[in-house]
Amino acid sequence: MASYDDRDGKIWMDGKLIEWRDANVHILTHALHYASSVFEGERCYDGKVFKSRAHSERLLKSGELMDMPIPYTVDEIEAAKRAVLEANGLTNAYLRVVAFRGAGEDMGVAAARNPIRMAVTAWEWGNYYGDAKMKGAKLDIAKWKRPSPETIPVAAKAAGLYMICTMSKHAAEAKGCSDAMFLDYRGYVAEATGANIFFVKDGEVHTPLADAILNGLTRQTVIGMLKDRQIKVHERHIMPEELEGFEQCWLTGSAAEVTPVGQIGDYTFEVGALTREVSQAYEALVRA
Repeated sequence: MASYDDRDGKIWMDGKLIEWRDANVHILTHALHYASSVFEGERCYDGKVFKSRAHSERLLKSGELMDMPIPYTVDEIEAAKRAVLEANGLTNAYLRVVAFRGAGEDMGVAAARNPIRMAVTAWEWGNYYGDAKMKGAKLDIAKWKRPSPETIPVAAKAAGLYMICTMSKHAAEAKGCSDAMFLDYRGYVAEATGANIFFVKDGEVHTPLADAILNGLTRQTVIGMLKDRQIKVHERHIMPEELEGFEQCWLTGSAAEVTPVGQIGDYTFEVGALTREVSQAYEALVRA
């Protein structure tokens, strides 16, 4: 596979389409030093970006939470996505929209005088967890914990929140796992490195309360699907020792979609009927 900085194609950057290889920033870009960056990951199915406007709205909200007023409207972000897909001839793709503080007059923690820049990219991307959709992903339990909402705005999809995700995923892969599951700062089950998590017990679904994690758009979609099917959903605090009693498990996310989990640490789960039903229903929904 070609390196992500060495490909043919177009990237939308600061209001115009440019050549893929020319989409560069200066070494003193503030985001590179201080993580002043927010982003969205989205999937396009048959020419339609699923929950597109909701993603754009969340990007602007993330910027607001991070004291980064993004200088584009939802309609302008939507137009940029369409332009990128058309320019690259893509109808089924993953999109990454990123807004960040660039290089400017400030080069310290404070950066109010630096411009806020934005870019939109898109590329073909298969299953995030490879063949896990068939046999279930294997997860490690991360040693790092999701932080308290008093330490960082957890409702923002901010780059800085992903530092421990990269570290935890590397550690998991070194153990032969696909990903890692976090506990939060209180010791409750939280999420995976880039996906929310669901469990099944006695025909009912349990998922961590989104009070210290990102309330993912796919998470919200799946909860709505389950409730429409009259399946009881418990959004609550889950202790790690409860994993032993759960029968099924799956992950949700724009990249992960709905991915079954077969193992977390020493706990095992079946890829059961409800997991398969939810996965198939989600696949149908995003292409409706």
